[in-house]
Amino acid sequence: MNILFLCTGNSCRSVLSEATFNHLAPAGLKAISAGSQPAGKLHPLAVELLHSKGISTEGYYSKSWDDLPVTPDIVVTVCSSAAGETCPAYLGPVLRTHWGVDDPGHVVGTEEEISTAFERTYRIIRARIEAFLALPLEELRKDPARLKRELDSIGGIEP
Repeated sequence: MNILFLCTGNSCRSVLSEATFNHLAPAGLKAISAGSQPAGKLHPLAVELLHSKGISTEGYYSKSWDDLPVTPDIVVTVCSSAAGETCPAYLGPVLRTHWGVDDPGHVVGTEEEISTAFERTYRIIRARIEAFLALPLEELRKDPARLKRELDSIGGIEP
C-alpha cells in the first residue's frame, strides 16, 4: 500500500509525514510525499528535527506530484485550511483524506517559538501516523467507506 502525503510546497509537513511514516511502518506500507507547487528544497528545520528523532532523510527531496514513482492508494493532504492555505486536490482515482496541520515553516518568532512549532507539528503527525498504523488495514481494505471514515477521524487527533 502506497500513501501519498500531499501539500503545496513539499518542503516541511508532507516530508515530515513521509519520513516519519516510513520510519514507523512495517514492510508492505510505503509513504511518498509531493507538492502541487514544490519548493525545490526541504526546510532545514524539518530535516534537523527528523535527524534529532533518529529518522533518516536520505533520499527525500521536494518534488512535484507530476513526478511520482508509483500511483498512491491513499492521498493524505496535510495543509491547514485554518491557515488560509489552499489544499491541492490530487486528481487520481484514489481514497483521499485530510489531516491538516499548521505549517511550522511559516512561524515567525524567537528560535524557541519556531522550534516549539516544529515539535508540535511533529507530535501531531506522529500521533496520526501511529493511529493509522494501528488500524486493521487488511480488514478495512475490503470496506473502503469504513476505511475513509477511520482515516478522516484520524485527521482530528491532536496530542
